[in-house]
Amino acid sequence: MNEELDQIKNNHTWELVSRSYDKNVIGTKWVLKNKLNGNGEVIRNKERLVCQGYVQHEGIDFEETFARVCRIQSIRMFLSKSIKWMLNMHF
Repeated sequence: MNEELDQIKNNHTWELVSRSYDKNVIGTKWVLKNKLNGNGEVIRNKERLVCQGYVQHEGIDFEETFARVCRIQSIRMFLSKSIKWMLNMHF
């Protein structure tokens, strides 16, 4: 857990501020996971500190959302267009 907290601190992910009583405070929780090798033996314990975003209300706590994940359909479309483009190229 100290490694995760150090990364959060080094990346300036968030900063500690005084509590404002007119704002909603979002809690956090630790998500723990064991990484296994092919034999099912634990090779590393991983942990992440995540926000409990389900307590937020749109328009009050946030205005817009952003997710860095991509839908599989978008990846497939991009790959198929790229392959089609490459096949139509004349070398």
